[in-house]
Amino acid sequence: MSRSFPSHLGPTYEEMRTPAVLDPALRRQAAALQAEDPFHPHNLYNIRWHDVQGRINPLVVPSALSGVEANIVVLDGGRFPSGSMKVGPAYAILMEREIHAGLRPEAVRVIGPSTGNFGIGTAYVSRLKGYEARIVMPEGMSAERYALIRAYGGLTDLTPGTESDVVLTLRHTQRTYGGRPDCWVLGQFEDMANYRFHRHVTAEAVRRAVRELGLDRVDAFVSAPGSAGTLAAGDGLRGSFPDLKVAAVEPRECSTLFDGGGGQHVIEGIGDQMVTLIHNVFATDLVVRVAGEMTLRGMELMCAAPRVMEEVCGVTATEFAPLRHRFGPSGICNLLGAIQVARHLGLTREHTVVTIATDSHDRYGSVRENLAARLGRTPQPEDLAQWHREIMALDGEADVLALDAPGQHERLHRMKKTTWSEFGKDPAYMERMRDPEFWDEEYARIPELDRRWQEIRTAVDQNGT
Repeated sequence: MSRSFPSHLGPTYEEMRTPAVLDPALRRQAAALQAEDPFHPHNLYNIRWHDVQGRINPLVVPSALSGVEANIVVLDGGRFPSGSMKVGPAYAILMEREIHAGLRPEAVRVIGPSTGNFGIGTAYVSRLKGYEARIVMPEGMSAERYALIRAYGGLTDLTPGTESDVVLTLRHTQRTYGGRPDCWVLGQFEDMANYRFHRHVTAEAVRRAVRELGLDRVDAFVSAPGSAGTLAAGDGLRGSFPDLKVAAVEPRECSTLFDGGGGQHVIEGIGDQMVTLIHNVFATDLVVRVAGEMTLRGMELMCAAPRVMEEVCGVTATEFAPLRHRFGPSGICNLLGAIQVARHLGLTREHTVVTIATDSHDRYGSVRENLAARLGRTPQPEDLAQWHREIMALDGEADVLALDAPGQHERLHRMKKTTWSEFGKDPAYMERMRDPEFWDEEYARIPELDRRWQEIRTAVDQNGT
């Protein structure tokens, strides 16, 4: 790609997956702008897992902290523009809408149904591209989420409830904005661009991450579904690691996938009390439940002073430094799920489990304050020690469900059909999702989408607009 390509359009799927194909000067400029001028349109080229040198820089969780021998490797999504890797699907969905519907930010408003990170990413990408963004989200999320959306120029349209009430958000979105020619709804729960981004971009980041660490295998990929887009990385990894196990993690208090349960919980960004349309349920092997309060305690543990962590867990300051402040509650949920999967599968130091930190602690200050208020004090070392003992005692059996038992995949597929029939999805289309070829065909659209995006960029560049 030439540096003269219009910066407000952004990268192709392949350029997000392999940034080395971009002009090195553009990559360096974009990397510098992320800190110097975060609203410069060139920041769209920072939507990638790599740093400017082309490294992934995965996080490694020491056994002293995890309590398991297996290698627990974490991709750090908090380093993306806007502070979460959810900006990637937001960009991809909008890019595909632009490919199919034309480039006209002055004529449409972008609508982003979300509980937070996707909405923040939508507001951010919209600002860089010149769109007005309105984020439809529950009213009970962390204050930091709303503040970031406003900081990025987005408006909010709040619906009742919290994370478990996303269906109310989707109903309001459909009723208020569906079918309007002046509104583009970016449907993270249903749009296959989300699936394509993670199967193509995140899966390759996992492969490169384990290679950076000198590891030669991935035995399990673990992710908690909000939209379930990240789980698509598991589909992308199976070609390289045929014996891979893919695990979906959810709150114990809202165990929809595990046993059809519902209820309120405190893990923002996941546990939306439904099976999303883009979740390839037939390719998910395990479901893991994690107690919500434990994720908040784990986040607090990961914010502790290094000397305290050495006293409490026996983790050296050198080991802990890369991990400190890098996890929000959903990232801790993924980490706890990874520990349970390693125990369930009996993995040893020869095995590797990979998961994702979707964002970092910085958008959960109010959540941490609430935890301290419930505790009645700022967490002390003895509290952290107790919380770490709870992690060391996590059960790899009682809260892990194997989906290869008869009828389990069918149960999840029926749940998906029930939810999405309400939103007008074609039953025949959903039936096609039983077939692995459906998902392969959706993924195989990427080269043509990239070709069309390159043509659009060239045309806009030549016209000077």
